Amino acid sequence: MRRWEQKILDELAVSKRTIWKLLDAINFPLKDFIAILRKLIREGMVEADEEGLYLTEKGLREVDGRNLRSGVEICPRCLGKRILYDGELRRLVEEFKAIVKDRPTPILEYFQGYMLEEEVIARIALMSLYGDLRNRRFILIGDDDLLSIALSLTGLPSRITVLDIDERLGSFITSVSARHGLDIEFRRYNVADPLPEDLVGGFDVFSSEPLETFSGLRAFISRGVACLQEDGAGYIGLTSLEASPRKWFEAQRMLWKMNCVLTDVIRGFSIYPMNYGEVNYEDFIHRLVEGLGITLKGNEGINWYKSTLYRFEVLGRPRLIVPPDKRLRVRFIDPVEDITQVKLRREKN
Repeated sequence: MRRWEQKILDELAVSKRTIWKLLDAINFPLKDFIAILRKLIREGMVEADEEGLYLTEKGLREVDGRNLRSGVEICPRCLGKRILYDGELRRLVEEFKAIVKDRPTPILEYFQGYMLEEEVIARIALMSLYGDLRNRRFILIGDDDLLSIALSLTGLPSRITVLDIDERLGSFITSVSARHGLDIEFRRYNVADPLPEDLVGGFDVFSSEPLETFSGLRAFISRGVACLQEDGAGYIGLTSLEASPRKWFEAQRMLWKMNCVLTDVIRGFSIYPMNYGEVNYEDFIHRLVEGLGITLKGNEGINWYKSTLYRFEVLGRPRLIVPPDKRLRVRFIDPVEDITQVKLRREKN
């Protein structure tokens, strides 16, 4: 916790920050961010005005002038992704945007959201670097991001299967696939249900943005790995805001138990907008900071919600720790750690 407290102090030592800029800079759970900020304000080290948060004289003494944060930034070209793309992939962004512009609106209660279209293509670019596209069979568990459509537009995968509980997504994907001559199979599937037998061990690449509860991570990751054949590869996204270090540990330990090795952990790889028009997740930030005495203005265009990309490979055959034919109990809320879930906030109000 002390390391995270120092992170906030170091950021504010560089300059005054709005809540949105501070959220963009942190790499730890939102619940702890609010708790630490409350503590720093209570102890008189941080204050706020209409322009943002800043260090008091007491806070500046805590930093002690020895701050290397000034002049250090994430690469402004790749934004920390480690890859850049152009040419055919840049054209693909525009085609993908045009096709998905009428996609279903996220459902607030499911905490649905989707990454920016450029981020979807960035994932495809990374897959291309690893040779995970051409003639590969893909299984996607959950596809709010419509990665399946972008993958099919490349014409490279030999099979793309989407498992998702949302029938609206299924109808949209099926309709787009028919109109544009794509080849995407959609199956309505609840990750708590047993995995269809014909999917086990039938794919080369698995991709998912899993539900970030302990039971959700176990369900999504175990189902995905069960679908992989020998030497398969997987891509999953985990946030720092929603998933605590303990959850990261559990996800990594689960992969290790299943004969998987991490090849890449790229922080902030995927960027998610938080305002989808009818659904605006930034409303909960306004509510969270009300009790801190902070005057919060609208977001000045900061895309602060990001997920870290895990890429892993199976060493030989997957060693399954959850039987594919077993029904699982999946919780949508971890009450001790979650503060963003709509249902949880309603229960507390």
